[in-house]
Amino acid sequence: MTSDLSFDAVGLAGGGNRCYWQSGFLKAFSEHHPLSPRFYVTVSAGAYHGAMHLAGVGDRVRASAFAFAETKHPERDWSALKRRQSPLVVGSLFRRFLAQEFGPLELAAMKASPPMLIQLAALPKWMPGSVGAIGSIAAYQIEKAVTGGAHSRAGGYMGLKPVWVSTHTIETAEELVDALMATSSVPPFMPVGRVKGFPYLDGGLVDNPPLMKLRQAEEKGWRTLLLSTRFGRLPPSAPNRTIVGPSEDIPVNKFAVGDAAGIRHAYEVGLRDGLTFARSSN
Repeated sequence: MTSDLSFDAVGLAGGGNRCYWQSGFLKAFSEHHPLSPRFYVTVSAGAYHGAMHLAGVGDRVRASAFAFAETKHPERDWSALKRRQSPLVVGSLFRRFLAQEFGPLELAAMKASPPMLIQLAALPKWMPGSVGAIGSIAAYQIEKAVTGGAHSRAGGYMGLKPVWVSTHTIETAEELVDALMATSSVPPFMPVGRVKGFPYLDGGLVDNPPLMKLRQAEEKGWRTLLLSTRFGRLPPSAPNRTIVGPSEDIPVNKFAVGDAAGIRHAYEVGLRDGLTFARSSN
């Protein structure tokens, strides 16, 4: 492992609640080696953890998330079917939580930090969001069964295209919440996302981890750091790329809203791994 722990670009993969590992890693590592890349690129729940890190509110947001998980909120609301909505409550709860934690001050702090590119999956104009979601998720499940899911690109076969929204061009806190929701859009768990009126799905359906932007940096000779969330299944390596993943299994359900022990475990493993990685240069 290299002793030079400065990076030009940092990528955060998706993985739902497993991404609390990234939160722990970023906190522990940056306390010893402050990160100052040219940009971050994030996808799915990795964008949420990147946002709290760049806004400097990680401790507060995680404390709120842990406290909410302890309440053991029901994961389904069957009355939602009468409103033609998904009975899975994680989407509505997540939006409410993001709106509570990310306001104008947090957005201003993110604009004063390196830009974070939030990766979305754009639907073809002719394709309804429901069709794109069902087809892409089905293709993803097949791909994961065949390849193990170390690098997901299934949505591309359905015609989805990657789009990146920079935190430096987002104008309001509401738009930030829209982008964070859209990059995590995996119906029926999370609703089809909308940013400035356009529909989007989870950016991980076309590229998870977000290697496209990292490759562009690596081709310039820049050094990149990629934080995966899968134990024992690292994505493709490349020159100038350092990949780090969890040192042990993170068994938490990706969409669980009440697994406080699971998300705490993910975070604590990240703290340990981040410190170990930081000390690797000593």
